[in-house]
Amino acid sequence: MKYLSFLLLLCLVACKPSNKSKMQRTATEAMPADEMTDPVFFELRTYYAAPNKLNALLKRFEDYTLKIFEKNGMLNMGYWTPIENTENKLVYLLGYESKGQRDSAWASFRDDPEWKQAYANSIVEGKLVDSVDQLFLNYTDYSPPLKKEDKGPRVFSLRTYYTHTGKLDNLNARFKDHTLDIFTNNGMTNIAYFDLDEGQEGFNNTLVYLISFPDTLERKEAWKRFGEDPNWKSAYANSRKDGPLVDSLVHVLLNPTSFSPLK
Repeated sequence: MKYLSFLLLLCLVACKPSNKSKMQRTATEAMPADEMTDPVFFELRTYYAAPNKLNALLKRFEDYTLKIFEKNGMLNMGYWTPIENTENKLVYLLGYESKGQRDSAWASFRDDPEWKQAYANSIVEGKLVDSVDQLFLNYTDYSPPLKKEDKGPRVFSLRTYYTHTGKLDNLNARFKDHTLDIFTNNGMTNIAYFDLDEGQEGFNNTLVYLISFPDTLERKEAWKRFGEDPNWKSAYANSRKDGPLVDSLVHVLLNPTSFSPLK
């Protein structure tokens, strides 16, 4: 009897369909985002909505796109609209395990029947998006890990610095050794810091980062305190002994959407 029970158990184990390994799945099909480890490769996308279509675009993301992204291997990190949104923009950040995994996920997403149907239904009265910008990003070696935390209400500042030739390493060193701590001491929350992935225009002179504030008034006060901080003045002066580091910068204040994981 014991021998028969053993044979039955052995058969059940041997006949049970095995789950595909993570490595096998990523090589052949989309890996659901809930099976992904912490992302290390990111995509920052900016959609410029067609006139009077921003609300419809936001609804499509909330009702369909986010869940279809996740099903096909994209991690939804954050979704924002500018506080002064004269260009009808939606800004969002996706996370991946690698650049290759990103490409596989988008290929799967584009072929997804659920997405094709949602897209077709949403553009019956005209297209929702006029154009799209995208940047591929990697963490700097000093960036805190990006966490999908709801600490709202708060506003986010997306800042892009363009350095003079050969000065990106110096700028990163200043942030790593001084700026992040001085930001924190003056009431700014460091969210994440990124370098552009190699091969993109400006990859060797661009720093992109996200910080947050409780509100726009506190943002104004925090920057004032920061500018007057003796530690910042010293770090700034010392970093410029061989010339200025930053050639230009672009910044935009963002409100998280109601469906953004990061608030």
